[in-house]
Amino acid sequence: MSAFEAIVLGVVQGLTEFLPISSTGHLRIVPAFVGWEDPGATFTAVVQLGTTLAVLIYFRADLWRIGRAWLRSLAEPRLRRADMDARLGWFILFGTIPIGIFGLIFKDQIESGARDLYLIGAALIVVGLVMGRAEAAGSKRRSIEQLNGRDAAAMGFAQALALIPGVSRSGATISAGLFRGLRREDAARYSFLLSVPAIVLSAVFEFASHLGDKQAASYGALAVSTLFAFIVGYWSIAFLLRYLTTHTVRPFVIYRLALGTLVLALTASGAIS
Repeated sequence: MSAFEAIVLGVVQGLTEFLPISSTGHLRIVPAFVGWEDPGATFTAVVQLGTTLAVLIYFRADLWRIGRAWLRSLAEPRLRRADMDARLGWFILFGTIPIGIFGLIFKDQIESGARDLYLIGAALIVVGLVMGRAEAAGSKRRSIEQLNGRDAAAMGFAQALALIPGVSRSGATISAGLFRGLRREDAARYSFLLSVPAIVLSAVFEFASHLGDKQAASYGALAVSTLFAFIVGYWSIAFLLRYLTTHTVRPFVIYRLALGTLVLALTASGAIS
């Protein structure tokens, strides 16, 4: 992988990890469009460390507060109901379990068959339609402070669907939050907080698997892509949270439908493979 490819893929990762348009899908589609080799699931997972760092820094105050409250709740069970930050800590923990279980069960399929362009194109369209329905049906009246166990479960299982390239972690979880009546910006904020343990564990696991893998990208390419993913990812978080306070998710719905249709058409015609 050249330095230019590494930079481009890092920018793609940073832009698409948090915008609800699927980072793993784009890291498969972009190389196919320009004739590069598929960077693979290992490259995708490791480069996510850059966007994870962006989340950690952007939400450092929230995460520190939630982490301390969660630790206190281990010794003081009453805080699990009385303290919102402690509850968020437990919600994030339990919400990570589904993606952990399904990730281990379907690891081989995710790294091989799940990267099929027909599947990615179809996932872009289907989840785009789901997002459109969630935008129309959600009441958008509840804040993150009103999050409950059912909300956390719904968004946790939605996050597990993002193991399929083309689904989008933020797209699935924000849609679940909208269906549960959360405001757009609150659904996005919790979506980003929920993503932290899942992305970190995935990247660490894949990095360990990457050691000695001569088929994977070089460490230099991974470092460059991860750096650019961090820079662009930090900007993407700030943009989306600000954008969703006054705008709907419909532009992302339209983009997903158009891109998914294009991917299916080009794959069917043999133009990309």
